[in-house]
Amino acid sequence: MRTIARCLATTSLVLVTAALASPSWAADVDATSAIDNVTVYPDGATVTRVIAIDLATGDSTLVAKDFPLSLDPSSLRVEGEAGAKLTIGTIDARPPRAAPPVNLTELDKRVEALKDERADLQGAIDAAAVRRKFAQRFAEASPAGLGEKGEARPITEWRAAFTAVAEEVAAAETAIRDAARKRQIAQLEADRSAKPPSKLEVRIDVASAAATKATLRVTYAVRNARWLPLYDARLDTGAKDRKPQLELVRRAEVTQSTGEDWSNVTLGVSTVRIARGGSAPELGTLVAQYPQVPKPRALGGAADMPAPAAAPMLRKMEAARSREEFDLPAQRADEQQAVAEIGDFQATFKIPGRVSLGAAEGAKSLRIASMNVPADLAVRAAPVLDPTAFLEASFKQTDDTTLLPGKVAIYRDGVFVGRGKLSGSVKDDIVRLGFGADDKVKVERAVLKRNEGSAGLIVTTSKTDERTFKTTIRNGHDFPIHVTIEDQLPVSENDEIAVEMLPATTPPTAKDIRDKRGVLEWSFDAKPGEARDINFAWRVRWPKDKSMVIVPSG
Repeated sequence: MRTIARCLATTSLVLVTAALASPSWAADVDATSAIDNVTVYPDGATVTRVIAIDLATGDSTLVAKDFPLSLDPSSLRVEGEAGAKLTIGTIDARPPRAAPPVNLTELDKRVEALKDERADLQGAIDAAAVRRKFAQRFAEASPAGLGEKGEARPITEWRAAFTAVAEEVAAAETAIRDAARKRQIAQLEADRSAKPPSKLEVRIDVASAAATKATLRVTYAVRNARWLPLYDARLDTGAKDRKPQLELVRRAEVTQSTGEDWSNVTLGVSTVRIARGGSAPELGTLVAQYPQVPKPRALGGAADMPAPAAAPMLRKMEAARSREEFDLPAQRADEQQAVAEIGDFQATFKIPGRVSLGAAEGAKSLRIASMNVPADLAVRAAPVLDPTAFLEASFKQTDDTTLLPGKVAIYRDGVFVGRGKLSGSVKDDIVRLGFGADDKVKVERAVLKRNEGSAGLIVTTSKTDERTFKTTIRNGHDFPIHVTIEDQLPVSENDEIAVEMLPATTPPTAKDIRDKRGVLEWSFDAKPGEARDINFAWRVRWPKDKSMVIVPSG
């Protein structure tokens, strides 16, 4: 009974020999591979190709010339099965030899014909035509006045002039044709030269105890592929007999420009980031010292050469999203969803069935997960910038999988109302999303006082800026709703500038919200039809001999 041998090779582009290395005289066997599985990460992808081949007894070197140039050679790994004992030796990747063009013989003939061509009948024809035209013109005109003193020239000198003109014309025509011929020859020689390779050649040394059928899986990493998290947030605002509910659909937008087409492959996306390395950066020593005066040095030495860059380049890949929503008049179609494999440190979503994604053909959006959670509704406004009241839904993140930051398509009661952003969150975090303007809640902010003057008991010592505002909120709904109003209190970063909130201010319910200094919040439950006022007053004082401005931070 034959035993099935599973072998794993961990060699890379640097030829590390396995325990049983193949001898140098192993026969080369052409092999073709097909992409079977792809796992895409936020900053790269892992691709698995399958090679099915008939092996002869003994040592062979499988040569596959269909791998992409963009693969990381150090990531190449091979494993497989066979009907007989199979040992996998070394594996390496190299650019294949440049292939000559198919029509090389025809190009050679054309180049040689152009190089050997010397006599050009067209040049002689052009020269003769000009000579005849010149002679006709002189025959029709008077020969008088052609000499140095106005006397007529003898006809023998006319013939010499005709000949000189014809020779100049012929020389010019020859120069023009030679230049054109050189360009044509250069183009043909460029076409005749070997074309640069567009694929990578992978060579795998194997040794088989007997003739057998073998299946090898070659796995490698590529950098120029990625996926971005996208979301659909669908809010059902509820009714008297139905509480608000939120459906959050997670999507993966996959793009790749690896130089290979992923055709009919098993596709998955993972939250693992492979481009950041395996360890945290190591810190060096910081030294506090007086600045060192650079010593003068002679120019032109090795020390004047710029140092090579040591920091790695970071890539930011942004991909534009393009999707369409279809409203079916009859039964709603179900959208396939990925199977989640959740671990303590990562999550992988396997897309059901087979997927195709060509190289550089654009983004493809795939649904990977969804969840339905109860939502708490509220209205939030920042009338200092915009008096619009925005409906907001908050919910508890109940999914074991981390929600990665991404763009959100917002739907309220089945209507698309815009796009937003979702911040990253883990399980049990409270997530807050805006769902567009609530036209039934009116917010008005009025300036009641703005006074700029001086302050001091006997002698004026400082200047002041005092302002008072009133914000009025009206709930036009026939049900109570939670309202949050935000405003700004100036913050001083100078001991000479004093800021105080005045007693006329309605006490805020929170300060420095979202860790932003000076941002205040007033929250309350507004009854149906209720109107409520919020008063806000502050004063800034600074030295009279200086100027003060209030500007946004940062």
